[in-house]
Amino acid sequence: MTKQKSIDLLKRLTEAHGAPGHETELRSIFRQELGECVSDNIGNLVHTQKGSDDNPRVMITGHMDEVAFMVQSITADGLIRFVNLGGWWGHVLLAQRVYIQTRSGQKILGVITSKPPHFLAPEERKKVLTLDKMLIDVGATSAQDLHENYGIRVGDPIVPDSNFQQLHDPDMLLCKAFDNRCGVGLTIEVTQRLREEGHPNTVFATATVQEEVGTRGAQVAARQVKPDVAIVMEGTPADDLPGNPKNERQGVVGNGIQLRAMDPTAISNPRLVQLVVETAEEHNIKHQVAVRRGGGTDAKVIHLSNQGIPTIVLGVPARYIHTHNSIIHIDDYLSGLQLATEVIKRLDAETVAKLTDF
Repeated sequence: MTKQKSIDLLKRLTEAHGAPGHETELRSIFRQELGECVSDNIGNLVHTQKGSDDNPRVMITGHMDEVAFMVQSITADGLIRFVNLGGWWGHVLLAQRVYIQTRSGQKILGVITSKPPHFLAPEERKKVLTLDKMLIDVGATSAQDLHENYGIRVGDPIVPDSNFQQLHDPDMLLCKAFDNRCGVGLTIEVTQRLREEGHPNTVFATATVQEEVGTRGAQVAARQVKPDVAIVMEGTPADDLPGNPKNERQGVVGNGIQLRAMDPTAISNPRLVQLVVETAEEHNIKHQVAVRRGGGTDAKVIHLSNQGIPTIVLGVPARYIHTHNSIIHIDDYLSGLQLATEVIKRLDAETVAKLTDF
C-alpha cells in the first residue's frame, strides 16, 4: 500500500504545472497532504510539526518548481518566442509539446517549431539550435488572434507536456519534473510518517520556490525557519548512462537513494554524512554516496544561512532530467522515505549539538 500511495502522489505532483515563480498547483497539493502551512512573500510553504521536544529545529525541504519557460514576445504571425527558466539543452526541445498557462488559468497546448529535414542545409544539420532561435506554435494565425482568442500574453509561464506512466516494469516511472517532485513527495511523506511514529524535535516541512533559477526561495525559507539541521530532498541526475565508466557511477537507478557528500555548491557536514550512512547501514537501506563534479541544490544557500546549518542532500536518481521525460525507480524513492524518516528520529538535541561541536 505504501508503494502505491507513493506512486499516486508522484503522479499528481509530476503532472502538476509549476514553472519557477508559478508554483500554485504544487502549493495546493502540499497543503492538501499536510494541512496548515505558513507562506512567505516569495511563495514558499512551511508546515510545522512538533514532536516530543521543541528543539532541535529540523528542516526537511524540496523545491516545487520545475525547469520551464516564459513567453518573451509574440511575432506578427502569432508565433511565440520564449526564454528558459532553468537549464535546458536545445537538443531536447524541437517538436516537443508544451502548455502555456494564461492569466485566466487556461492551459493552451502548443509545439516547439522544427524545420523539416527537407529544408535543412547540410551545415544546419550539424548544429544544436539555441533557444533564442526557437518558436512555439499554438495554431494562431496572427498576434491579434493569439491575444483575442487564446489569451496568451508576454510573461505567461510555459511547461512541458508530459503524462505520468509506469513502464513495462511498473516500478520504473516516466514523466517530467521528477526534479524535484521527488523531493516534494518525500518531504510530504516523511512528515506524515513521523506524525505517526514520533520524533524528538520539531520538523519544519518546507516546499520552496524558484530553485531552478538560482535557489531563490530557499534563501528566504532558511531565514524564516532558522533550522538547526537541514535535509534537502531532491531528484538528482542519474549517471548510469552509456559512456559513463561503471566505477564512477554514483547515481544508478535502482541502487537506492543517493547521499550527496559534496557538489560544487555545498560540502555536506561530515558528521551528518556519517550519521546518515550509519543509519542506512543499520536499517539495511540501499544507498549510494556521491561526490558530484557539477550541479547544485537548495543546500547551496541553506548551509550558509544564519550562523551556518549542517545540511545534507538525499536524492532519487533520475535519468534524463531537465527534459520532457525522465525515469526513476520507485524503490529508490522508498529508500529515501525510509532513510530520511529514520535519520530525523535520531536528531535529538544532543545529537544535533555534536554536529557543530568543532
